Amino acid sequence: MSEFTHIDGAGSAKMVDVSEKDNTVRIATAEAVVAMKEEVLTMIMEGKHHKGDVFAVARIAGIQAAKKTSDLIPLCHPLMLSSVKVDLEPVVGSSQVRITAICKLSGKTGVEMEALTAASVAALTLYDMCKAVDKGMVIQQVRLLEKQGGKSGHWQAGGE
Repeated sequence: MSEFTHIDGAGSAKMVDVSEKDNTVRIATAEAVVAMKEEVLTMIMEGKHHKGDVFAVARIAGIQAAKKTSDLIPLCHPLMLSSVKVDLEPVVGSSQVRITAICKLSGKTGVEMEALTAASVAALTLYDMCKAVDKGMVIQQVRLLEKQGGKSGHWQAGGE
């Protein structure tokens, strides 16, 4: 089992020193799924929600969240992201929205937390915009799908 990197010998929290690491291209993909009533999903898809374009607002919120991850997660490094993409896809048969966030940079540390934060905040924004018509929505399955780059290389969910 590997040593915890965010805890020093005395058991205190620390930010990992990445100054000696090589810059590499790093990419991470995360997802969140939001389940809702069928009529709410239809309302969003048809552009009839009284708050406007729900997907556009959630997408912008996710992008902004990725850029603010180090302000939210105490030991995350502030990163110079080169790309953040947030997609929201309606899954009509199951009354869900699948949110996918992809973050990319060339740097010394990974972007997994930024991708997870983007997907999570996009899901929270979707909930916030639609809670007046469906308080029973469920944010589920927030997870990392894939990461590339760095010393640990390529990892994909399901391929452990």
